[in-house]
Amino acid sequence: MLKANSDAELAFRYKFRWTQTKYTMQNSKPIRILVVDDHFMVRMGLSSSLNVEPDIEVVAEAGSGEAALEAYRTHQPSLVMMDLRLPGMSGTECTAALIREFPDACILIVSTHSGEEEIYRAMQAGARGYVVKSIVREELLRAVREVHGGGRYLDPIVASQLAKRQSHRSLSTREVAVLRLVAKGFGNRDIAGALNIAEVTVKLHVSHVLEKLDVKDRTEAATVALRRGIISLD
Repeated sequence: MLKANSDAELAFRYKFRWTQTKYTMQNSKPIRILVVDDHFMVRMGLSSSLNVEPDIEVVAEAGSGEAALEAYRTHQPSLVMMDLRLPGMSGTECTAALIREFPDACILIVSTHSGEEEIYRAMQAGARGYVVKSIVREELLRAVREVHGGGRYLDPIVASQLAKRQSHRSLSTREVAVLRLVAKGFGNRDIAGALNIAEVTVKLHVSHVLEKLDVKDRTEAATVALRRGIISLD
């Protein structure tokens, strides 16, 4: 008799929990996601993985920053999952553009790139979270729900890199432009011509770059800048 009562009570509790969960799912709005990545297979993989969750719905995908802006205007998602390296407009630029047009836009960066400068720029642009694509699925879902709920999320790798960035001196926009050309092998005269500035000005910028990066020569400057995500050769 005791066993029967126990089984009946267990069945009741299970049924109650199932009904309660079903009711909650039916009466709460799903997290409507826009996935932005220039690789179709990545978009498809993310969408397939996310759509099996009862509280998540991928409502649109985009392969570029420009397409992401149009998709956001059309679908008004509650969260954007944004890659950084996109053709044309970068993920950071797209994030900034979205925030300007839609100040409440909720953006989570999902990228293979974890250079400290890239992370810093993305967060400065208005992203609420940043994870690397190697993150396990459970952590990705936690990041999505945390950011959607109004919080912020940085996975440990990203948090560590961002902490390093705080202790480094920033380069000016012009210094970054000069450094990008240095990394491509341009000499001072070529850089001056490309940027329409005097050669002596280029030398001054290079000197400042070496000092700020705490390096000895142009090759080391380019190597450090690429590693930290200050520049890319895309």
